[in-house]
Amino acid sequence: MIQRNDTDGIYVEPFFHPDTGTFTYVAHAGEGSAAAIVDPVLDYDAAAARTATKSADAVLAFVRAQALKVEWVLETHAHADHLSAGGYLRDALGAKLAIGRGIVEVQKTFKALFGLGDEFMADGSQFDRLFDDGDAFQIGARVAQVLATPGHTDDSLTYLIGDAAFIGDTLFAPDVGSARCDFPGGDAVRLHRSIRAILALPTDTRIFLCHDYPPAGRGAMAQTSIAAQRAHNIHVGGDVAEAEFVRLRTARDAGLPVPRLLLPALQVNIRGGRLPPAEANATSYLRLPLNRLGSR
Repeated sequence: MIQRNDTDGIYVEPFFHPDTGTFTYVAHAGEGSAAAIVDPVLDYDAAAARTATKSADAVLAFVRAQALKVEWVLETHAHADHLSAGGYLRDALGAKLAIGRGIVEVQKTFKALFGLGDEFMADGSQFDRLFDDGDAFQIGARVAQVLATPGHTDDSLTYLIGDAAFIGDTLFAPDVGSARCDFPGGDAVRLHRSIRAILALPTDTRIFLCHDYPPAGRGAMAQTSIAAQRAHNIHVGGDVAEAEFVRLRTARDAGLPVPRLLLPALQVNIRGGRLPPAEANATSYLRLPLNRLGSR
């Protein structure tokens, strides 16, 4: 368990999903308090096309053991590297499901790619709240804030809960760097500016990563600091200029493969973590758009 900052009263409990390198977090103020869940994962066996809720159920078990009142399930963006359990946990806990307003543009893009019909509404209505930059919301008596941090995707947000910042894929651990910008709506200039906004937060802000892909020799890292990112991040540390970051990021993105779970993940995640509607045989199906992604 990550310990509470005594001056702020926020505990952050991490849950690591090794298959996708994803961290889910529960932010709370102690037993019996109001809470939020950030970036939950739905297990997915790609070879068998089977979903499971083992990882989400571990989060549920913690919440129930601590008698937490989960008011929000918060998505930092529509992930391309794992399926979201947002819908599952929303229903299980009676919480509100939220994401950035940019999800509408993401939905429009992938509705076209997947050839979805009129039954899929690209208007964000699959979520209970669409956040804009500067929005505030309540978690119990505490006021949390929203910082738009686009660049990786149109809908990327950072959630500020007390002294904890949940930054999604904007930055990784200092020895890993930053998020790719070659998805639809991605933009390296915007990402650099978003990173600078994060690094301008108070120096005692605790930074919680959505992913870690650790190099050999160290374990997965959930938490980092403003100081460590400013000094040591291999892509932006030492105040790397915007033009240099864009050059580095663009060159790196050109050699990256399509994420392993992008096609199933986005079909679920633009629906708020729900599977496509079942067909007449009571089975849900995912679509594979042929010859549309990656190298020709």
